[in-house]
Amino acid sequence: MPNHAADHVILSGCSGGGKSTLLLELARRGFATVPEPGRRIVAEERRGDGKALPWVDMEAFARRALALAAQDRAMVAGHTGWVFFDRGLIDAAVALHHAAGVPPAETLADTPRFHREVFLTPPWPEIYHADAERQHDMSEAEAEHQRLLTAYEALGYETVILPKTGVQARAGFLLSRLG
Repeated sequence: MPNHAADHVILSGCSGGGKSTLLLELARRGFATVPEPGRRIVAEERRGDGKALPWVDMEAFARRALALAAQDRAMVAGHTGWVFFDRGLIDAAVALHHAAGVPPAETLADTPRFHREVFLTPPWPEIYHADAERQHDMSEAEAEHQRLLTAYEALGYETVILPKTGVQARAGFLLSRLG
């Protein structure tokens, strides 16, 4: 089976910056998409014992996110064409580094690379809001954005900051960058 990892595009960046909304727009346009592992884990944990919630045990949460993101990627391994990930493996590796000090390069050593360009949503206070799955404040979202930006660059990815525009214009910008 051919490896289409170079067609796997990551949407990352600041929490509450519009990644999920952009992912929905890309899906509406017919592209394959993979939802954020973290939100799915939080929803599941809230229905269960809640031990792997990020505000309870960040390391356990990050390890679950790594496992789920690896499953997600395996499920789309043979897909041809662009596949857009709302966060995923690298973001989970950065969370694990933040929680437990495990370097992302070590966590990702056996992982095929994603597309060379990673699209990051910048901090955008005007649209940011906390909810049941996102309980941290804007300052923590900004710190997370900086950790991600630093980590992606250290891993050799080209980071592209998405403009603070409406979702259709944002999708157009991203798609034009990809050619």
